Amino acid sequence: MTLSPERHTQHAGTTAGSGLREDGTVKVVIVFESMFGNTAALAGEVMAGLADADAGADIALADVAAAPGQVLLGCDLVVLAAPTHALTLSRPESRAEAVAQGADPAHASTGLREWLTTLEVSMPVESQRPVVAVFDTRVSKARHLPGSAARSVARALRKSGFDVLDRQSFYVDGTTGPLSPGEQARAREWGRGLVRLVEQAQRWDVRRLS
Repeated sequence: MTLSPERHTQHAGTTAGSGLREDGTVKVVIVFESMFGNTAALAGEVMAGLADADAGADIALADVAAAPGQVLLGCDLVVLAAPTHALTLSRPESRAEAVAQGADPAHASTGLREWLTTLEVSMPVESQRPVVAVFDTRVSKARHLPGSAARSVARALRKSGFDVLDRQSFYVDGTTGPLSPGEQARAREWGRGLVRLVEQAQRWDVRRLS
């Protein structure tokens, strides 16, 4: 199965105390939707942060158009990322508008909204589902408005029985970008913190089942 042109796999030297598997590794898949490249760039930073926190992590980065729901089977963590369009997830119409503003038409075929509808079918057993973290990109001038793609994703996932560990928004200066100053560093730091959140969730599960 081809996920993306980028994959970080380094099984040697796992940091002490990290990892959920017997061999000490954490398996992560990052699935992103990106029209102008901003969300994709931040997904790369989150990937780097995860690798910083756990040198033994097995991390795959996948464009939403090339990531069937089955890709999540066997994962410890999935990170979902999308741009905010009109205070929520993109729709075909909003992606068409993005193409009219210069986005690559290849990115308009499938959005995270459509992809989410496949998860309950591809992962029907709740106990086999990974925990989830979500982030979005938003135009900075709309940061005080209530809606966001991450909020919509988290709500939909929880309704379907997924555990959402965290959600975050990152900011761009305009519809097409660029990323606001400091956002790439902030995304990398957020990625570092996700490993700790996964470990905490696992410890809670162990205590709950014991």
